[in-house]
Amino acid sequence: MASGHRAQWKGFLKFGEVSCGVALYTAASTSERVTFNSINKVTGNRVNRVFIDSETEERVEREDQTKGFEIENGQFIIIDPEEVAATILESNKTLDVQAFIPSSEVDDIYFDKPYYLTPEMGAEAFAALRDGMRKSKVAAIARAVLFRRMRTVLIRPQGNGLVATTLNYDYEVRSSRKAFEEMPKLNIEGEMLALAKHIIGTKRGEFDPASFEDRYEAALAELVKAKIEGKALPKRKSVEVSKPSVLLAALRESAGLMKTASHKPKRTAANANAGTGRQRAARGAAEKAASSKAVPQRKAS
Repeated sequence: MASGHRAQWKGFLKFGEVSCGVALYTAASTSERVTFNSINKVTGNRVNRVFIDSETEERVEREDQTKGFEIENGQFIIIDPEEVAATILESNKTLDVQAFIPSSEVDDIYFDKPYYLTPEMGAEAFAALRDGMRKSKVAAIARAVLFRRMRTVLIRPQGNGLVATTLNYDYEVRSSRKAFEEMPKLNIEGEMLALAKHIIGTKRGEFDPASFEDRYEAALAELVKAKIEGKALPKRKSVEVSKPSVLLAALRESAGLMKTASHKPKRTAANANAGTGRQRAARGAAEKAASSKAVPQRKAS
């Protein structure tokens, strides 16, 4: 992995009687987001977070904190992290492949966090698994103790390595039936359905993550820039929900406006590494403005 990136976990990947040393690296990071500090409105100073004993109201340092399970109101049993680790008999250093499944079999609603999986020792075994999975068009289901918890991981080939995505357990995923049970039963047909299909057809494209702009981050950067320069703050644009009485007219209008969209070249899929290291233009503008103004030595908030 490129220098500057620290492995989140190191251990072994085992499939059958074959194993190799591997490392997990975070595949997605929020480090480039605009961040804020909590500020005291009265003094303008940063506010620090401290932990206070609920009874004595005295400050509790990090080294004096542990975990506890509430057995009844206000009564806890102390659970030490080492005791938690000891309850899991399986090694916390091995990603043990349980099965190989079709790549499309896992519903992505179960996806939790993605990690890049790279070889540390035994690169030949790692490459054999990677290429074998790619040729067979399968993914691997593995289990391991990661970050002090037993986790199920979906492993798939990606470029020269593998991507390991931690999965939510079934009990953690909320029922879609319950989520949509109050959804009114509507049967859309005729011209309304035809227009909806036409609009979808004119907007067809291909997945290109490099083309997706984080407008919220850009808006935050512009807000910071406006505050620094003393300019008027941007106003929120209102969005009106299409009412049933005018929905058909809105669909007709949309279909007419979008006819030219079908003549635009299709976007092409981008490699997962295409956006690495890019600085956002809006954030750069805000930082440039901040450096050119005489402002206090604290982050804007």
